Amino acid sequence: MGPKLDVPVYDLSLIRGIWEIRVKKHRQKQKKEQERVQHSALARIDQEWQYRIYCKTLKTPELDQLHHYLERSTRSQTDAQVYAGDQQEEQKVQQDEKDPDQNKLIFQLDGDRWMDFPRELQWMSYLQEWHVRGTRIRQLPDYLTLFTQLTVLQIPQNAISELPPEIGKLTELRTLNVSYNRLSRVPPELGNCEKMERLELAGNYNLSELPFELSSLKQLVHLDIAENRFVSIPICTLRMTSLQLLDLSNNELTDLPQDMDRLEQLVTLYVHKNNLSYLPMCLTDIPTLRMVVVSGDELSCTPTRLCNNPDIKFIRLYDNTFSEKRKKKQEEQKKKQEKRRRWREQKEEVKDSGEKEFMEAYLGSLKDRDTVPFSTTKVSISCLL
Repeated sequence: MGPKLDVPVYDLSLIRGIWEIRVKKHRQKQKKEQERVQHSALARIDQEWQYRIYCKTLKTPELDQLHHYLERSTRSQTDAQVYAGDQQEEQKVQQDEKDPDQNKLIFQLDGDRWMDFPRELQWMSYLQEWHVRGTRIRQLPDYLTLFTQLTVLQIPQNAISELPPEIGKLTELRTLNVSYNRLSRVPPELGNCEKMERLELAGNYNLSELPFELSSLKQLVHLDIAENRFVSIPICTLRMTSLQLLDLSNNELTDLPQDMDRLEQLVTLYVHKNNLSYLPMCLTDIPTLRMVVVSGDELSCTPTRLCNNPDIKFIRLYDNTFSEKRKKKQEEQKKKQEKRRRWREQKEEVKDSGEKEFMEAYLGSLKDRDTVPFSTTKVSISCLL
């Protein structure tokens, strides 16, 4: 046998810690450099030159129309309006001073005649809000990342099939509404929008999970993932520590996790129209909880402290007496819907939000009542009200 070799043994945890610190510093440096480039004058100069080149390709009437469109948008006017004189302008300035929210720059688009975003929109990167509804637009534009000041992105009831990873660069985003579109997944990069306070993803086709990276949305107070295909609550949801409203209604939940009391600031919980047979005891440990809405047909076990707490409106929604027959019909309808799914996509139909709006109006009215309803009867929403 040869001579023994003394091999030095090091503490791997120390080495790992050193590398983690180096990686963290490197990422911070990259982030600062990216912010510097985004806020530098070069980006604005490049955008201005691109705009000038684009204007050269237009004819005089088209160019005049473009200038009028941009000028109108700068003044935060969503419809073509005629200026009504100096007096109205002075009144508008006074109103803006009283109410700063009136001075926001907003872009609005609606109507099924729209198949894509207007090309001119890319020159208005100063906008703070987008409101796009009821169009046949399938995807967000490539120039979305130019809108670094965007705080509100309202794009419900369109035909959008995916959110691009670049949406994570909109770090000023406070509100995102992509309800009643065609999403089947959410990009993990959305977790970079750490200032977000309201996220609405209701009524999409095949949405059944959320990426764990959304756990970083610590300022989120409103999460709506109703009318999807969730079979369990996403893990990231229980790590959104500021959450006050959670809407999980009309999914495929069979139970709720035993650690839901991690949501220490939860006020309102919607879990009706699921397959729940019991509610966990941990809900009684959430001190801020004020409203719980469940479906009562299959619910056989509920905590007594939750039902009898005078501070909580505990609402059970019951279907009619023919619930079993109705379930069979619903199952048959689901099978038919699966077969006709491709046909629906070709016809570019989107889900109807009428039922959800009715429920929100009804439950919202309960907040103003002094009574504490233990159960109630649900009218069949399938009828046209």
